[in-house]
Amino acid sequence: MSEELEALTARVRACRICVDKPAGGPLPHQPRPVLRPSSSARILIASQAPGTKVHLSGMPFTDASGDRLRSWLGVDSEEFYDTDKFAIVPMGFCFPGQDAKGADLPPRRECAPAWRASLMALMPQVDLVLTIGIYAQSWHMGAARRPSLTQTVMDWRAIWAAPTDPKVLPLPHPSWRNTGWLKRNPWFEMDLLPFLRSEIRYRLA
Repeated sequence: MSEELEALTARVRACRICVDKPAGGPLPHQPRPVLRPSSSARILIASQAPGTKVHLSGMPFTDASGDRLRSWLGVDSEEFYDTDKFAIVPMGFCFPGQDAKGADLPPRRECAPAWRASLMALMPQVDLVLTIGIYAQSWHMGAARRPSLTQTVMDWRAIWAAPTDPKVLPLPHPSWRNTGWLKRNPWFEMDLLPFLRSEIRYRLA
């Protein structure tokens, strides 16, 4: 990691903005920012926010969602956690807590405005961004995002063909809560995943 990116990452990991100057209600627990930026990885996983297990482990995707995501990508844990191969920078760095039904809350609103542009500027080598969920898609795709997540992911070919740098592939969240979505949209596993895996292999070769 470059010295500049390492210094910025240290500042992010010490961040307390969602407790000290929150946008709305403060974080309901002590901050524990989780991210794995890189100065060499060509692939960026732009995820949503840590869940309960990741909040405890301090490592992204150390849960069932991570198992499913690695399966989608066609990589093992060793490759996935190699920062020469993958950068993992969520939209929200800390576990945001849960709602009354036990579902994770959206990423904290403070993180992206405070840090994301600076982090991206120090990772110019990234040429593929995997945008997981609507929050990452909104930030990285802007007006190119379709009205719904399903429409955005379904239109992945047109999104890929657009003259953008870095390239973007939209994905649903790999949570078990989206198992029904996967069953209703079999094209995702039949069409998008083989293409995704081929692009991953190309960049890891």
